[in-house]
Amino acid sequence: MAKILLIEDNEMNRDMLSRRLIRKGYEVAMAVEGLQGVEMAATGDYDLVLMDMGLPDIDGWEATRQIRARSDVGSIPIIALTAHAMAGDREKALEAGCDDYDTKPIELPRLLGKIESLLEKAK
Repeated sequence: MAKILLIEDNEMNRDMLSRRLIRKGYEVAMAVEGLQGVEMAATGDYDLVLMDMGLPDIDGWEATRQIRARSDVGSIPIIALTAHAMAGDREKALEAGCDDYDTKPIELPRLLGKIESLLEKAK
């Protein structure tokens, strides 16, 4: 069973997405702020991170850069999640170190495809 770290500050988004992922067989841990997510990524044994880009303390771009800077967890796959689908956001997320990018509201089949693809590559 793959272990996913969901870093999301919006309680409704966190609850909805975590329940749907658990029903699909994933183990889900959650962080509500960027710094908390960076700390959890460093101490947990996660297979993938779902990173909200609009976090209250440090944004998802900075949190991703901090995770990538760590030699112990720097290669964990990260998918950026954002409600602000502006031109250039995908490129900005990839430049920060995200492996993929998805927009909110989440379309679960599309996101699951991205999760499964990255988990397969990471094996």
